[in-house]
Amino acid sequence: MQHTLGAPDSWRGLPIKQQPSWPDRSAVDAVSAELSTLPPLVFAGEVDAMRYRLGEAAAGNAFLLQGGDCAETFAGATADKIRNRVKTLLQMAVVLTYGASMPIVKMGRMAGQFAKPRSKDTETRGDVTLPAFRGDIVNGFDFTEGSRTADPGRLLQAYHTAASTLNLIRAFTQGGFADLREVHSWNKGFAENPANKRYEQMAVEIDRAIKFMEAAGADFEELKRVDFFTGHEGLLMDYEAPLTRIDSRTGDVYNTSGHFLWVGERTRDLDGAHVEYFSTIRNPIGVKLGPSTTPETALALIDKLDPEREPGRLTFITRMGAGKIRDALPPLLEAVKASGAQPLWVTDPMHGNGFSTPTGYKTRRFDEIVDEVRGFFESHRAVGTHPGGIHVELTGDDVTECLGGSEDIDEAALATRYESLCDPRLNHMQSLELAFLVAEELEKR
Repeated sequence: MQHTLGAPDSWRGLPIKQQPSWPDRSAVDAVSAELSTLPPLVFAGEVDAMRYRLGEAAAGNAFLLQGGDCAETFAGATADKIRNRVKTLLQMAVVLTYGASMPIVKMGRMAGQFAKPRSKDTETRGDVTLPAFRGDIVNGFDFTEGSRTADPGRLLQAYHTAASTLNLIRAFTQGGFADLREVHSWNKGFAENPANKRYEQMAVEIDRAIKFMEAAGADFEELKRVDFFTGHEGLLMDYEAPLTRIDSRTGDVYNTSGHFLWVGERTRDLDGAHVEYFSTIRNPIGVKLGPSTTPETALALIDKLDPEREPGRLTFITRMGAGKIRDALPPLLEAVKASGAQPLWVTDPMHGNGFSTPTGYKTRRFDEIVDEVRGFFESHRAVGTHPGGIHVELTGDDVTECLGGSEDIDEAALATRYESLCDPRLNHMQSLELAFLVAEELEKR
């Protein structure tokens, strides 16, 4: 896969949102030129394989599990933290595979989720106003002028951090760490915890199924490895554009920064630069849809981003809020179904359910996250469409960022291990609990 001057530029000159104010444009151009010479992070064949898998999910024959950090940090890209995130997703996937009785497509919100959209360009504390924190790929979190000044050198650091993250992910998922029997044994310990007794029965059933497979001579060599894809929000064009390459075999255009990219609620304007750019790449792509999305907007996005109606090409990631999903989602499902299009529908139960506590912590209630997931499944059952996946912000660590769950984290406990620089994430226990609850919904399909 070679970088050529033919990579698409039709997005340039269109209105673009959520880009940082770089103090020195020439320095950014120099970094982008260097990025354009570096090897791809992912490869066309892997991207094509993922698009096929997502097509299977859109048709109701698979289910997507996507999870990872709200905003990855360079400091968080340690072997232990990456392993714990991968481990949590693998544990969730075993439970979902059993509940769905179908393949689970596994995707980390990893190896590229360094940029964050912001509601305001600046942040004010007291009488000091500085640029907002836009993620480690742009500037630092510390509230100082030096830290908050956009630094193009961070674009290169993001590339190298993504490369080392992908290297570890590939080692973990291909080297025996992902063995089905091993992963299931971790879940048995979770289900035996008195706080999680309600899930013990399913863990026992999965155990029996695995023993049956072993007795029947299943090829466990094959089950020692899993395909694990990566995705992130394609937000910062000074990073995404130089990693956009033309495949020398086919002439197709691929974004090689991740297998899957999505455009956010704030940047999905039909006449904007992001949607135009996304329309030119072969990667499977996602679009976040909030509760104000109209059927007309959804249909226009399909026409722009998936004119060929290609299976697996387009994923709609709904972020409605627990109190709104049952009213807001069915009209979209009905309109898209009537049009004949078949995008993959995925629920993001995190972003519509945030609030701040009186003590200033951004948090989410586990019960509201679960309720939005249930509303997602109920809406699909009512319309006769396929609930195709779940997209969650999580960590493999024992943080205290979301309220509730079997550990019953309360507002007082938030301060004990609140580590996110951006939005609150489910911790390891809450993530597994959510997987068991989603598995129950999948069994009802």
